[in-house]
Parts: sequence; structure tokens; C-alpha cells
Amino acid sequence: MCGIVGFVNMAPGTGSEAVLRRMADRIRHRGPDDAGSYIDGHAFLGHRRLSIIDVAGGHQPMSNESGSTWITYNGEIFNHAEIRAQLERAGHHYRTRSDTETIIHAYEENGPDCVLRFRGMFAFAIWDAETRTLFCARDRLGIKPFYYFWDGRLFAFASEIKALLEHPAISAEFEESVLGEYLGFGYVSEERTFFRNIRKLMPGHHLRLTLGKEPPQLEIERYWEVSDHGHKRPSECRSDQDWISETRRRLEETVRLRLMSDVPLGVFLSGGVDSSAIAALIKRMADGPVKTFAVGYREERFSELSYAAEVARAIGTDHHEIVIGMDQFFEALPNLVWHEDEPLAWPSSISLYFLSKLASEHVKVVLTGEGSDELFGGYERYRWNLMNQKYARAYGFVPDALRRSIRNMIAASGVLSASARRKLGHTFVGRENRIESLWLDNFYCGFSEAEQARLLKNGASGVYANYMAYWDSRPDERLLPRMLYSDQKTYLVELLMKQDQMSMAGSIESRVPFLDHQFAEFAQSVPERLKINGACQKYVLKKAVEDLLPHGIIYRKKMGFPTPLRKWLMDTEAAPLLAALESRDGLLAAYVEGSELHQLIERHRTGLIDATDRIWRLLNLQVWGDVFLTGKRDRWQGIVSARDPAYTAV
Repeated sequence: MCGIVGFVNMAPGTGSEAVLRRMADRIRHRGPDDAGSYIDGHAFLGHRRLSIIDVAGGHQPMSNESGSTWITYNGEIFNHAEIRAQLERAGHHYRTRSDTETIIHAYEENGPDCVLRFRGMFAFAIWDAETRTLFCARDRLGIKPFYYFWDGRLFAFASEIKALLEHPAISAEFEESVLGEYLGFGYVSEERTFFRNIRKLMPGHHLRLTLGKEPPQLEIERYWEVSDHGHKRPSECRSDQDWISETRRRLEETVRLRLMSDVPLGVFLSGGVDSSAIAALIKRMADGPVKTFAVGYREERFSELSYAAEVARAIGTDHHEIVIGMDQFFEALPNLVWHEDEPLAWPSSISLYFLSKLASEHVKVVLTGEGSDELFGGYERYRWNLMNQKYARAYGFVPDALRRSIRNMIAASGVLSASARRKLGHTFVGRENRIESLWLDNFYCGFSEAEQARLLKNGASGVYANYMAYWDSRPDERLLPRMLYSDQKTYLVELLMKQDQMSMAGSIESRVPFLDHQFAEFAQSVPERLKINGACQKYVLKKAVEDLLPHGIIYRKKMGFPTPLRKWLMDTEAAPLLAALESRDGLLAAYVEGSELHQLIERHRTGLIDATDRIWRLLNLQVWGDVFLTGKRDRWQGIVSARDPAYTAV
């Protein structure tokens, strides 16, 4: 795992080695072990290295035999030894054991199609000095990040946005057009970022910048789509046990591939079925002790530490835990917004950071359980939406006026408890029969489009557009595959960015076995009945690992990395934090109606509503503005001084 940076100037001789060095140093946390650079008339490539494979020989940037082509690369190609043998037979000569060298030889052999040979996670840039062409690629599912800036004169790229901001031609300006989607979903699910003119290369895409043409041309192309590569064998020809057995075989294969390392590795263990299955398989495959790591809170009902400890005892790992409190959580927020470059979509980013710091004291590589839910239907919202959509069709025969009246009665009822109103509000009875209401506002959006229209000074726009683009691209799909596909293209990409940035903030590499692209293609072909079977979600996966784990771990209710954020935001200690949202010199003041914001905070603080998700998004936007735009970052220093003692690690 590493950090990459670089830029290409259209006019030769106009770059600066000092700028390249500043860009690379800004993301030193991604690669504290080594640094390197390559410079010629047009191209400047930089690298920060966290040494994992071929520790002695994998220095980057790296060239081909003639020195005409150079690469800076972040990631791991898990099948590089197999590809190497093929390339050597084709006449390529290796100088190292590094997977980096396999990429550059594969590019020489196959051009842009080289990416189709790789099984792994990657983001890289290859400069061909002879043709004056820059080729960049990102892995199929978006495990590794790649950001870029292009104005027709300068092309710059980096693993993290903050490195781009070190270039004097690139400034930090707010991309206001993303505000609607952010307040709705908590993230931006397409190529735009929070920074004007800074884009992300989307998963499964590569780009090519050619200087030899006038004007220089930037071409971006999608090279992989999960629905184009799924297995086509008819599901009715296979027994359920056959599917279960193949799921197990493929999971073992993808985990075994990700044990490739020249340094110690471990597992992030939540005590859920995904990470627990990975830990159990590694324990069976590894020669020596297996280290596992878990994070939790002092508020026990929000902590999964007991489940993680149960798994660790059952399979026999060397287990380590960390417990954090309210003050550590909020104290870390500005630093982690800086690390993630954008507002944090989920509070669990902070606990993931503390977990990464703990793990980095023991290992350099961890395996995690991300991706299983989006492949096999693990989130409760999938099952709820299947039920809601089923009954909404029948409920649709009730006249519109009566349905509207019932919704209003539920929302304003003085007879129903707040809990009953909330639960009914999540059903087809309390929602309009539109995807925006029944699905997106119900399970994703902090602020609906209607709520944003009241909150924002200039109204709401683009709240649902990006998600709906993916949803509408699959009009003939059944409901569950459509939900999974849309989440893989939006929600999952943000989860992976969180996983990358928070683990790299602790200088540790994270690997995600469930998101091996061949495993993802296989998962797409698994019948729906084996993903959600009655009330059992991820049914085929759970059946596939029943012999590995305690029954109570496999079939316990999913908690989903919970955080006691609602409780904390109602604590008197959080008063200064909430007051900072209303600061007249903060970013929010320019976009948010002050009276609406004040009313939202007061209604939450007094317990009239649960606005945790909405306040979290506003809080992160305010912190992001102070970190990157206003220079007011110090206002968050020590803003919460909880009574909890400092976090503890075991």
C-alpha cells in the first residue's frame, strides 16, 4: 500500500521538483518507509511507499528495461506471480520480485488492456516518454483511490486530494453543486468531489492523456462492469448445496490470495459473520499465530467487543481491543476530515481510525469484511424494501387523498409514541409509493429534497440524480439485484474510500477479500432465494461458513458498526459542538437558513426528534469548511471534554 502523486505539464520544462516533493510529503502517512521520484521534460511522478512485497527491491517509481516507461503505483496485484511467468515466456526480463514490475511489463505487452489481467486492488499512473502518453487506471470496484485535476494545461493526480492542493495551480474551492447529494446521502457518488475542478477516476475506469495531439486529449473509458461478466449458468440447474459449496470454495480462494505478504498481517474483527469467517479461514491457512483487532465504546449496547472476543476465543487468535470515549471521538474529527479530504459519511470512520492505529502497532496488513452485504443482501433495508414494495402495490388501490391523510395522521399523531411513529414512517403506510420516498428518503437520506428546500437558502437540487442514474440503468432487473447494483456503484464506493483513508491514516494496508472481482461476478449469479431466504439475509454465505464459527455469531442480528452518537449529541458536553454549527463565520452560514438550523438543533436536543444523521452531516460539512477553506480549524480543538478517561488499548 502506498501513496502516488504526479503531474504532467503540456509545456516542457515548466514543472518543479520542489512541488512534487511537497505533494508526496503531504501523504507521507500512506508510505512512511520510502520515497522516490521520476522527472523528465513533461512528467513528474512521485511515490511514498509502505513496503509489503519485495521490501528490498520494490522502490518506485519503477521503469521498464530501457527506461522509457515509468510507473507509480498503489495497491496489490494478487496474481502477479502467475502473470509474471506468462510475461517472461513472452520475452520480458525482471529485475525484482515486485508486482509493480508486472504491471509495467503487462502494459508493454497489452497496452490499456493490461488491467484485464490483474486480480487485485490498484491505482497507478504509467508515463511513456517516447509517445508522451500518460495512462492511469483504477481497480474494478474502487478499493484504491485516484483523484485528478485537468484544466487543459496541467494534469495532476494523487491518492488523496490534499496532495493535489500542494500544487500552486490548484486551489481549494467548494464545489457547491454536490451539496444536495451530500445532505441527502452523506457522500458524492460520481466523479465530482467537494473541491471544484478536482475529480475522481471512477472504479473500473482508466484514462489516457496524449500530449502528441493538439490540443492534448484526455480520454476516459470504462473497462469493467460487474453485470457484463457474471456467470450465465442457469441457476435452476444447480442445487442449493452446490451454490453453498461453491461459495465456500471461492471464499477460501480469495482469502488465500490475500495472504500474499512479506510482512505480518492480521484481521479487523467485528464479531459479525463477514470478518469472523475471514479470521477463521486465515487461522486454518496460516502457519503461525493470527492477530485480530476490535474496537468498541464504553456504552456497551453500542459495542460489539464481546462478540469479537467470543470469536477470537472460539478460533484461537491473538486478540487485541481498543475502547474509545466521547472526547476522543470528537477530538479526532478535524484530523480525520483532513485525512478523508471530504466530510465523513459515517461516524464509524472514527472508530476505524483508532482500530487502524491499534493494528499498526502489531502488523502492516489487515484483512477486513467489507463488501459482503452489497454482494449478498446483508442490510436490513433490502428486506424491508422488498416487503414495502410488495404491500405498496396492493395499498396503491387506496385513493391518493386517503393515503395522504393517513400519512399526515401518523406524522402528527399525539396518541402514537415517538417510536411507533418512527416505525410506521418506515413502512409503505407512512411513505409515498415512489422510489425517492419509499426507498431513498426512507433508508439513505438524512435530508430529503423537501427538507433541503426549507433548509438551504438557494433550495435543493440533484439530491437523487446520481443514485437514480444507476437505478434507471437497470429497468428490467428484479428488485433485489437492482438494489445491490445501485449500492455497489454508490454506497460501497464510499465505504471503500473510508476504509482506505482511515487505514492509511494509521499507515496500514487493508485488503477486502469479498471484493475480489471474480468473487463479485460469482456473487451476482447466486439466486435471490439464497441471498435473502425468509428473514435470513446472506443465507448462502452463512450456510457456507457454518462449520467455522459459533452458531450464535453467524445468525445474530446485524449491528453494523454502531456508534453512540445520538446519546452523545444530547449530552450537555456536546453543547459547544452544536453551537459551533451556528457560527456566523463557518461554511454553513453561507448556505443554510439560520432559523431552520437552530430549530433542528433544539428539537433534537430536547428529544422531540432524532436528527442524529442530519446533525452529523451538517457538523462534518462545517468541520470540512474550517479545515480546508476558512482556516478556523482551531475552533474544534478541545470543544468536547467528556468525563470519560482516555481510550484504552488491550
